[in-house]
Amino acid sequence: MAKIGFIGTGIMGHPMALNLQKAGHSLFLSAHHDAAPADLIAGGAVALANPKEVAQEAEVIIIMVPDTPQVDDVLFRADGVAAGVGKGKIVIDMSSISPTATKAFAAKVNEKGAQYLDAPVSGGEVGAKAATLSIMVGGDADAFERALPLFQAMGKNITLVGGNGDGQTAKVANQIIVALNIQAVAEALLFAAKNGADPAKVREALMGGFASSKILEVHGERMIKGTFDPGFRISLHQKDLNLALQGAKELNINLPNTANAQQVFSTCAAIGGSNWDHSALIKGLEHMANFSIRDK
Repeated sequence: MAKIGFIGTGIMGHPMALNLQKAGHSLFLSAHHDAAPADLIAGGAVALANPKEVAQEAEVIIIMVPDTPQVDDVLFRADGVAAGVGKGKIVIDMSSISPTATKAFAAKVNEKGAQYLDAPVSGGEVGAKAATLSIMVGGDADAFERALPLFQAMGKNITLVGGNGDGQTAKVANQIIVALNIQAVAEALLFAAKNGADPAKVREALMGGFASSKILEVHGERMIKGTFDPGFRISLHQKDLNLALQGAKELNINLPNTANAQQVFSTCAAIGGSNWDHSALIKGLEHMANFSIRDK
């Protein structure tokens, strides 16, 4: 059983930390931003004042925060993780952030004698609670092998993609695919409903054919019922697509459909939907069409 520092116990991080605790690992939490969750403390977790203290106490430090600037802050603030790590420790960033920044973060942590893994996840809040996340890892193979039992307590599909930054690159690719699939389902259901068909029946029919997908199953149902409480917020998916589009610019490639999906997410944000679940992309299309598939 490992001594684990876990920084970032939000929608995703809280159930991930809880699953590590259920697996018998000891948790150390930082209270520098928010108070440590009461259920984790009740289960034996120890709350410390800042990330430095967490890194000093733990063998493995896991970070799960929203974006690149927050990871930078947790790592390199005056009382950050980097001030408390040393030889033999592993820092694992499970946030979804810039692959380029990740490589720089890893190099700075390595200078402290610690190892660094980027290990973003896919599966949303449902996967985090069920410990069925897909985990895409970048870093050294020996650090990956040491961390594997921890990943297995949080996920099912765990892949060492390559070196530092490659896990984040895989996650950006994942978010491109998810966004375009959500848009495809949304456009199909909007087309069907506007044409007079029952979108719920259309979805049922499509689930039995080649168009079937997890997005059609889960998010298609959300679209039909109008249940858009997050899972995964539109604002976070916008952040991930920004990473994709910035990376495309750096690589001199064109991602036209990714750019289009980002524009529809921007429409959702403009009508007050930044905190809707990303399945609410359909509401951006509905806004442009002046038609709702639920108003029948």
